[in-house]
Amino acid sequence: MTEVLLIVGILVAMFVGYNIGGATTGPAFGPAVGANVITKLMAAALMSIFFFLGAVTIGPNVVTTLGEDLVHTTEIFTMRSNVAVLFFIGGALFVGNYAGVPASTSMTAVGAIAALGLATDELAWDVLGEIAVWWIVAPIIGFWVGGLVGRYFYPQINAWVAIEGSRGGSPMVSVDRSSTVPRLQFGENADRREITGALVVVGIGCMMAFSSGTSNIANAIAPIYGTGDVDMLTLILIGSAAVTIGCFTIARRTMETLGNDITNLPLTAAIVVAVISSTIVVALSWIGIPASFVVIATMSIIGLGWGRATRTTTISDVRQGEETRVSVGALTAEEEGEQAPEIGEEQPEDIPKASDLFDPSTTARVILMQNVVPIISTVGAFLTFRFVPIFGF
Repeated sequence: MTEVLLIVGILVAMFVGYNIGGATTGPAFGPAVGANVITKLMAAALMSIFFFLGAVTIGPNVVTTLGEDLVHTTEIFTMRSNVAVLFFIGGALFVGNYAGVPASTSMTAVGAIAALGLATDELAWDVLGEIAVWWIVAPIIGFWVGGLVGRYFYPQINAWVAIEGSRGGSPMVSVDRSSTVPRLQFGENADRREITGALVVVGIGCMMAFSSGTSNIANAIAPIYGTGDVDMLTLILIGSAAVTIGCFTIARRTMETLGNDITNLPLTAAIVVAVISSTIVVALSWIGIPASFVVIATMSIIGLGWGRATRTTTISDVRQGEETRVSVGALTAEEEGEQAPEIGEEQPEDIPKASDLFDPSTTARVILMQNVVPIISTVGAFLTFRFVPIFGF
């Protein structure tokens, strides 16, 4: 019976890994795909490779946190409880992926494991509290840094970078398989500066994929590792293989959402988002926190889109010899003969074209689902472990 439960547990862990691939590929490579720098197929391949590298190097630290430190004793990680925990993690993530919204795998997994600890009175509240604090702080940092860059510095960065993604129908970076050894090829209309920028944004996406591996592999394998029945490396190989399947299949929906629907991302914006979110994720992984990768990246995208939609510029009044700072939307209002509002007093109607840069309806859907999915996992797991007698707690 134990062997059967172990096999079932591994299969459910693979289902979780499959959904992790679907949920995390979008934040890492959605901007590059949305800017038509690389194809979804290339994004999936890069995500798979660098996720595994992160999982096999730094990932064991986070696995230990979730599999040992979050609860007072690993005895609660029975095969039955592991199957249930992984079922709620995978099921909740599948709901988000099916809706085309990448939910936080870390929040979903920690929620399910914490629910098990709470139901058995074995939850380490101090560890959970530390994780929760960083989950609140990190997305706020991502949003406001993105907003500040978009509102005040984006034009200067864009002028310096001077790249807007592929101008043709084909991606800027692709793989030429006509010869024996595959090689990279670049779009015909791309100049050296654009090619450099494309390589930069893809490289940062790879960095984000690496960071995702360091944090998210634990969400699939930590409960099983807690039992001590399977060694760490074997579980990492199994989990990474399942993530790869998710990258090549269900991740297409989340890449579309984060690459195109939330905000219009030219290549310059993609670089900014990737730098902000990857820096935060790497910092959290370094101190052993299971980073809420998806939420940080998504809030960085939202912050940048909001900042660009409300950014200010400086115009000169030749007659008075003065300079006045106004919003982009205010300039449009003045062109139509309306009175421009003062900075800090702009109203939504003062920015008539903000929807071109920032889609509030899609943003609301993303934020809603990113909160609903972890709640489904946490509440479902808690009710199951507290009131279903089969688990014996």
